Amino acid sequence: MKKAYQINVQSISKSFDISIKEPGLKGTIKHFLNRKTIKKQIVKNINFNVQEGEIVGFLGANGAGKTTILKILCGLLYPSEGYVSVAGAIPSARKKEFLKNITLIMGQKQQLIWDLPPIDSLNLNAAVYEIGEQEFKDRIVKLSEMLKINNELYVPVRKLSLGQRMKAELIAALIHNPKILFLDEPTLGLDINAQANLREFLKTYNKETGATILLTSHYMKDITYLCERVICIHKGYIKYDGKLQELLKNLSPNKEFSIVCKEDIRIEDFKELNLEIRNISKNEIKFTIQKSVIEKTLKIIINKYKIEDLQINETPIDEIIGKILINEKLDVK
Repeated sequence: MKKAYQINVQSISKSFDISIKEPGLKGTIKHFLNRKTIKKQIVKNINFNVQEGEIVGFLGANGAGKTTILKILCGLLYPSEGYVSVAGAIPSARKKEFLKNITLIMGQKQQLIWDLPPIDSLNLNAAVYEIGEQEFKDRIVKLSEMLKINNELYVPVRKLSLGQRMKAELIAALIHNPKILFLDEPTLGLDINAQANLREFLKTYNKETGATILLTSHYMKDITYLCERVICIHKGYIKYDGKLQELLKNLSPNKEFSIVCKEDIRIEDFKELNLEIRNISKNEIKFTIQKSVIEKTLKIIINKYKIEDLQINETPIDEIIGKILINEKLDVK
């Protein structure tokens, strides 16, 4: 049975008025007396829907509009044009029931009070969200077990490591049991182990609670581990919305092979195969080949040479996604 759309975005755009100032004292005076502004469109006529329980990754270069979209969905910004519905509500109205259904986690921002232990901030959040004492204790126990954090909740925030602070921030963001999580660079600045633990937690949380998760990240492991679906944003437009594996398949139709033979290699044997040869030495050759003809080509090579070693190298996902971010004419739909 198909789930209902929990997030519905129809033809939204967002523009900002930006002041223009000439350099120097003269420019400052002119700017003060006669301020000039230009209208800059950050998000441009985008449409997408998200079903309940989905994990969707937003990809794009800095300034592409990813964070602006998340802020519109949270109600922190209102769209200049178009219609947005999140959990059956208009986000910009910021109604109480809507705010109880969502949370926003930004890797470069914090809500915990710096000089107090996290548990004090958590008690404050519980009061704001009108969570009963026993329910609050139960949620603290469950979330702290999932995140493997306990005594750290009673240590002043300023004395915690970045990874420990991020775990405490997550508990603070999830204490009211939101249905929708908006995550903007959640693993920013964390070490490899902390990133892996956070990804594992988010995947488990999604599975156990059915929460919908929308995240932005420049760490491709966050996207590949968590998201089946990605939305690629380039200069405010959606360039691709679909399965991550389909995107990788479309943008990387080739594979790179490295073959070591027991005898010397004759380059003329490979010219007729129309390969893109990267490197060739006495008994080793590296080449790129289209996925559609891998089987046929390998049979020919194996019939001519005795293979000592064979390696297959996938194009790094960062490199593949980079094609979208730097080439606005690239068609990936």
